[in-house]
Amino acid sequence: MENFNRLNDLYFKKLLGDKKRKNLTLSFLNGILNKDDKNCFTDITFLDKDNEPLTLDGKLSKLDIRADLNDGTQVDIEVQVCPFKLMAERSLYYWSKMYSEQLEKGAEYKKLKKAIAINLLAFDYLEDEQEWHNIYNLLNVKSHKKLTDHIEIHFLELPKFTLKDMRKIRASEAWIAYFSGKYSKEELEEIAMTTPAIKEAVEFEDTFLQNKIERRAYEQREKAIRDYYSYMSAFKEEGIQQGLYQQAIQTAKNMLKDKVDIKLISKYTNLSIEEINKIKVE
Repeated sequence: MENFNRLNDLYFKKLLGDKKRKNLTLSFLNGILNKDDKNCFTDITFLDKDNEPLTLDGKLSKLDIRADLNDGTQVDIEVQVCPFKLMAERSLYYWSKMYSEQLEKGAEYKKLKKAIAINLLAFDYLEDEQEWHNIYNLLNVKSHKKLTDHIEIHFLELPKFTLKDMRKIRASEAWIAYFSGKYSKEELEEIAMTTPAIKEAVEFEDTFLQNKIERRAYEQREKAIRDYYSYMSAFKEEGIQQGLYQQAIQTAKNMLKDKVDIKLISKYTNLSIEEINKIKVE
């Protein structure tokens, strides 16, 4: 399917949020977290959460996959396709919930495990950063030493990603290349030669699209996203036009105070003679 959106929330969750394909999720996580064969995560348990986004607001394309890894590490994968200015605050909020929910009432703090938030973004968010992958920890502002390794927040910005050398591709780059939609099936097949999980992902994608029910659900979600963008664009344009109109009125008022000819005011403000006379009476 041409222009298939692999960040579509329904598809993404079926690909990486299903225990049937937890090997793909582990491949993605081990790649993004830069784990090697010696310290890689070997198992994952998904935590079911009924929070599918249904409304046309900032949560339209927010999706999270919550899971426990084999060493107790908590992980939360967020997908966001609609630009959202407060991603840092929201990510920290969800990270804090994930971290605090580990302890039952009366439990000891030593039972707390590391919590990792991964934000996969279809837009540029960190304006001062050039790299597509940025990691944040809790550090001393002077010595830059970590206070604890329990907090780790990742931002993966797809628009900033460019594959430099397909022959030396890392697992993290392979997955981002797949989700970015910038590369053809032929290029993904070449990438799959170094990262077999990508081949499995492409095969699942084909199966997904051949399922009429799944494809219909996917298309409905894509339509909802397009409608959202259209609505926001129209709302923004209306706001701009309203602002320009108010500015023209203020300019007309100032020119009337200076006794400028009404025809000249109309020429420079694009207001009608009738509108200017009304302003003059008021």
